Amino acid sequence: MATNTSIPRIVHLAAIIGDSVTKIHEVLSAQNVPTPSFDEDTPTSLPKEVSDAQDAVLDATAELFDLLLEPLTLVYKYHGHNNSVCLQAIARFSIASIVPFGGQISFADIAKETGLSEQIVVRLIRHAMTMRIFREPEPGIVAHTQASKMLASPVINDWLKVGSEEMWPAAVKMPYKKWPGSAEPNETGFSLANNTTESIYTIIGSSPERASRFSNAMEVFAARPEYDPLYIIDNYDWASLGPTQVVDVGGAQGHIAMSLARRFENLNILVQDMDKVVEKAELGVPEELKGRVRFMAHDFFAPQTIQADIFFFRWILHNWSDKYCILILRAQIPVLKRGTRLIIQESCMPEPGAVALWKEKDLRAEDLNMGAVFNSRERTVNEWAVLLKDADPRFVLKGVTEPKGSALGIIEVIWDGVD
Repeated sequence: MATNTSIPRIVHLAAIIGDSVTKIHEVLSAQNVPTPSFDEDTPTSLPKEVSDAQDAVLDATAELFDLLLEPLTLVYKYHGHNNSVCLQAIARFSIASIVPFGGQISFADIAKETGLSEQIVVRLIRHAMTMRIFREPEPGIVAHTQASKMLASPVINDWLKVGSEEMWPAAVKMPYKKWPGSAEPNETGFSLANNTTESIYTIIGSSPERASRFSNAMEVFAARPEYDPLYIIDNYDWASLGPTQVVDVGGAQGHIAMSLARRFENLNILVQDMDKVVEKAELGVPEELKGRVRFMAHDFFAPQTIQADIFFFRWILHNWSDKYCILILRAQIPVLKRGTRLIIQESCMPEPGAVALWKEKDLRAEDLNMGAVFNSRERTVNEWAVLLKDADPRFVLKGVTEPKGSALGIIEVIWDGVD
């Protein structure tokens, strides 16, 4: 990537890194926050005030690293399938939970605990160490880093298992030729990897162990700071609506609904989801929210039966191809009144170069994951607009808000049909 000045690109990148690190250090010092470290007890996130400098230094260091590699080495680095081999073993044998917090253990003892040979344990863990997962404080001895200590959590280990046991096998089976252009959820890489004609919903749902593991993985994924409920609470003017009936379509056990109801007393929220999801959900509603947060079993492909002022879809439509998203949207039409709103909280894919490259890379990887597992995709703002129009021209896109730091945009849609 050339610049318009005579300064060599690598020198320019080094200057960006130096300036950005200085800014980060100044903020950390002012807030008395420890500097980043791989030590197992180091804080896991940086203050929001350094996010721009963080983006700059991450992109610049990555570009500088890539510039200094030969092309074949660069491609090999990104090929990286052996990273998944290593991570799969760590998850499958719960290796992180074997290493004591604040202590250490030998490769030989890990081999005894897992039933693996010492040779393969050494090879796997030393490969993990190149990714900053575990460390070897002295020859033959393993201790935690920040990342490996995190993986000792059973819930986070389940997240890693889903990535390596469910997502990775699906990704390498992407059906480019077998089902080109398919919109069906059972014609996916996941279907091929599981040697089935069923969708992920059927396969995962038929195994309590896999279902529990997948649920834990989604819990970990959604708990990341960029999915904080505060983004939808703080960046949409719920208070100005007056008394408002909201239907949270596919709202699971009401986590977001209860967060909204706590903040805004003008909201009454009905959470709709599958019967087995909402069966006992009322038990989790705090006393002060009872009557304002309720639950109802409902299939969002079936015609909607509840009238409301707002229908809220959070992180639902990205699981489905356009064909099925259109069916979900059209299913709401029977009860819509002129001026009824749909609030859709979903990822809005950026145009190339519009966000930090390290973030864009993660988004594009997630887009491929959705294709491999669900035959769905992430969408740009323009693609959301086209999807809404295809569902019904009376769905009018009023505006899109993309809060800084949030993984999800807020898409506001108005129903412009007759009552």
